[in-house]
Amino acid sequence: MSEDKLTYADAGVDISTGEKASRAAYQNAKTTFGARVGKIGAPVEIDGGFSGALDFGDFYLIQNDDGTGTKSEIAERMKKYDTLGEDLLAMVADDAICVGAECVSVTNTFDVPKVDPAVIDQMTRGLAEACQREKIVIPGGEIAEVPGAATKIIWNATAVGVVKKEKFITGQTIHAGQAIIGLKGRVLRSNGFSLARKICENNFGKNWETTEWQDGISWGEILLTPSKTFHRIVLDAVLGDFESERKFDIAGIVHVTGGGIPGNLPRIFPKKSLGAELDALHDPHPAVKELQKLGNIDETEAYRTWHCGTAMLLICEETAVEKICAALNERDSEIEAKRVGTITESGTISIASRFSGERLSF
Repeated sequence: MSEDKLTYADAGVDISTGEKASRAAYQNAKTTFGARVGKIGAPVEIDGGFSGALDFGDFYLIQNDDGTGTKSEIAERMKKYDTLGEDLLAMVADDAICVGAECVSVTNTFDVPKVDPAVIDQMTRGLAEACQREKIVIPGGEIAEVPGAATKIIWNATAVGVVKKEKFITGQTIHAGQAIIGLKGRVLRSNGFSLARKICENNFGKNWETTEWQDGISWGEILLTPSKTFHRIVLDAVLGDFESERKFDIAGIVHVTGGGIPGNLPRIFPKKSLGAELDALHDPHPAVKELQKLGNIDETEAYRTWHCGTAMLLICEETAVEKICAALNERDSEIEAKRVGTITESGTISIASRFSGERLSF
C-alpha cells in the first residue's frame, strides 16, 4: 500500500480550480442572455444548476454538456469500447433530469489522433443502445481527426431536453426537515478516474489495467463498469414524462458527479444556510473501498472525488419517502432507493462515512 496520502490534485485534477473556471465561464455566458430577452428562447438564470434552460412559451428547452473523460483512456488500454456510450449518456441525461426534463436528443463529438472506424462503430453502437432504452434520439454528431491536438480519444455530448414550466425543478422549495432519497450507483461514473488511475499505477505499475482485482476480473475491467443511467427510471417512477402529470412532488434532484456529494448537493440549495445530515448512504463499491485503501486516500477526499455508492439524490417531503422509494425500486431494484438523510439548517454537509463510520463535515 502507498504510504503517502494521495489527492485528486496529485493526479492532475484540481477541483477548486475547475469550479473557479466554471464560475467564470458561466459569468461570461450570462453576458449573452440579453440577446434573447423578449424573444423565443430567452434564457433562464440557474446559478449552480446542472442544465441551462431556454424559454419556449409553455415549456423550457434544456441543454447541457459532458464527456467520458479519463474513462476513455482505460477503454483504449483494454481495447474495449462498447460500454462507453452508457457512460456518455448517463453524464448528460442525468444532468437533464435534475431539473425534471425529459431528454429527447443527444449529439456527440469525437476528437481523435487517428480515426479508427471499428472503434467509432463500437462506441456509437453502445451509445445508440443506451439511447434506445432511454427513448432518446441521436440526430447528429461530428468526428474530428486532430493528430496534433489529441493523443487520446476525447468524446463529448450535448443533451437536449424539454420540461413544462409547471414541472420545472428549481430547488427553491427546499427547506430544512425534508428527506433525502439516495439512488445507488455502480463503481465510478465518468469522473474521478484520474485519481483511480494514479492509485493503480502507483501500486501495480505501467500495465496496471491487467492486474487482477478479484475473481479473475482485472482492474481495467472493473473500472470500465458502465455508469447506471437514472433518467428514464426517475421519469417513469416519479416525475412522469413531458405530457404526463407529476406523480410525486420533488423539491430537488442532484446528480453526484465531479465534486461528489459535498460539491453537488449545495448547488441546488436556495440559501447558503441550508445543509444536510447524511447518515445512511449506500456503501462504496468494493473496488472503490480498495482504491481508497491502496491510495491511502482521506475519506473526505474520497467523498469529494467519487460518488462513493450514492450517485443521485432526490429531495422530498418526509411523508412521501416510502411511496417514492417503492415506486423507484419496483421500476429497477438495482438502484436500491432509500432514505439516506435529511435537509438541515446547519450550513454544512455532514456525512457518516461508509468507509469507516467516521463523521465527515464539509
